[in-house]
Amino acid sequence: MDDDGRESGPRPGDGANVPAGGGPPPPPQLPYEGVWRFTAPAVDASVPQARRAVRDLLQRQGVPVGEDLLQGLLLIVSELVTNAVRHAAVLSPVLAVEVAVGADRVRVAVEDRHPYRPTALEADHARTSGRGLLLVREIAREAGGLCDVRRTADGGKAVWAVLPLKPAR
Repeated sequence: MDDDGRESGPRPGDGANVPAGGGPPPPPQLPYEGVWRFTAPAVDASVPQARRAVRDLLQRQGVPVGEDLLQGLLLIVSELVTNAVRHAAVLSPVLAVEVAVGADRVRVAVEDRHPYRPTALEADHARTSGRGLLLVREIAREAGGLCDVRRTADGGKAVWAVLPLKPAR
């Protein structure tokens, strides 16, 4: 997997986070906050690799994520990467995984270049597949988060889920 690491941008203490209007500076960034992006080939082996990469990233950065939330996030990553591999690989031989961590939330997104915009299917208990986005939606909802799909500038899509770092009330 290609790991581009932490995206560049203003960091606390570099003078770039002082507002032009002279107002108070934004609160300092927590050590675990940031955005990371890596790419992988759209092949089956990328599913467990992406899962491990996200888990290792969250641990390395010290993101305060409990075990239940971590397992939900990793299942979401597995489902989204699997969908990109199964349904987009013909038009998108490479996929991208992005992890964005804020003070109180974590967002994972999987991007590919296929223009098809998937929708979460309703539960059909007779089917043995095709329920990945339904599962992602339910995991996100149960944790107090959201999931959706957005178009990308290159005509593809990014399927994402955002979950709160603090327990839902």
